[in-house]
Amino acid sequence: MSAATAAETTPITIDIDGGTVTGALSSNATARSLIQQLPLTLSFRDYGGQEKIAELPEALSLDGVPAGDSAEPLTIGYYAPDQALVLYYESVGYSRGIVRIGSFDDLAAIRDQTSGFTARLAPAD
Repeated sequence: MSAATAAETTPITIDIDGGTVTGALSSNATARSLIQQLPLTLSFRDYGGQEKIAELPEALSLDGVPAGDSAEPLTIGYYAPDQALVLYYESVGYSRGIVRIGSFDDLAAIRDQTSGFTARLAPAD
C-alpha cells in the first residue's frame, strides 16, 4: 500500500471465530461514520450467495457519496436501504443504495462461513 493510500484509509480487523481478517475503510463520509461506531460486534448472514450482511445499530452518513454502485469480491459496503454492512465475496452489479466503504483481504474466511456468524469489527492496533 502506498503512503498516500495508507493515509487515506483506516486499517481495521474483523474477528471471526478466533480468526482475524484485516481490511481498510476509505475516507468517504459513510466509512468515517462507521469508524466512529467501532468497535462493533455484528451478526452476519448470507444473502443471495454473494455477500454476508449485518444490520448496523445506527445509519451511516451518505454525504457526498453516489446514489448507487457495484461491488467486487473483497469489498466492504454499506447498503443504505437496509442500514446494513456488507462483505461481498462475489461480484454484484450496480444497485441503488450500495456504497463502497472499504476492502478486506481474505475472501475464503468470509465466503466459507456457512451459517450465520458473529464478527467483531475494530480499528487495527
